[in-house]
Amino acid sequence: MPGHLISFEGPEGGGKSTQARLLAEALRAGGAEVLETREPGGTPTGEIIRNLLQNDLSGEPLCDETEALLFCASRAQLCRNVLAPALARGQWVVLDRFTDSTIAYQGYGRGFPPDTLRALNAFATGPVRPSLTFLLDLPVEEGLRRALVRSGSRDRIESAPLDFHRRLRDGYLEMAAREPERFAVLDASADASAVAALVRETVAARLGFRFS
Repeated sequence: MPGHLISFEGPEGGGKSTQARLLAEALRAGGAEVLETREPGGTPTGEIIRNLLQNDLSGEPLCDETEALLFCASRAQLCRNVLAPALARGQWVVLDRFTDSTIAYQGYGRGFPPDTLRALNAFATGPVRPSLTFLLDLPVEEGLRRALVRSGSRDRIESAPLDFHRRLRDGYLEMAAREPERFAVLDASADASAVAALVRETVAARLGFRFS
């Protein structure tokens, strides 16, 4: 597709939303047409799914299989209605989480076979693929502490046992090692402005964008 999709991934509390916003602002300042969105969510249907996933609105615990399928359902809606049209128009798309989150959380974290999840992702996304993925990495204890300070409480996924979060972090690092041409691993424990500078440097080097 003519446009570029840049995704931000990583354990809880790594600053993905902040870095996605800062990159989108910098791209716009450099003259790019930018779409900034998030997963799960990004569409009216996706936002309803996001609320269900985070807050147990039904009063019924979600089984792990339902959780995985809901993430992919939100992703399918976003890809068909938002991401694919934006990329076809040549826009830069900055996305807070994407397919790698499902492999990390539901695969390495919940224990589902990664190949099954990759097949679900492919079905949900069609031709939409990231040009570049930033893995904002930090120790899980620090990330969960930051997440708690940020919101004052923990949602359903943040409340999972510490071993779950350690497994998904290890999964992210393994995925990045397998696809170094797509991933850029950054130390998210650094100051946000320093991380943002590294993000811009990486986008300039890998995708050729000239920031103002």
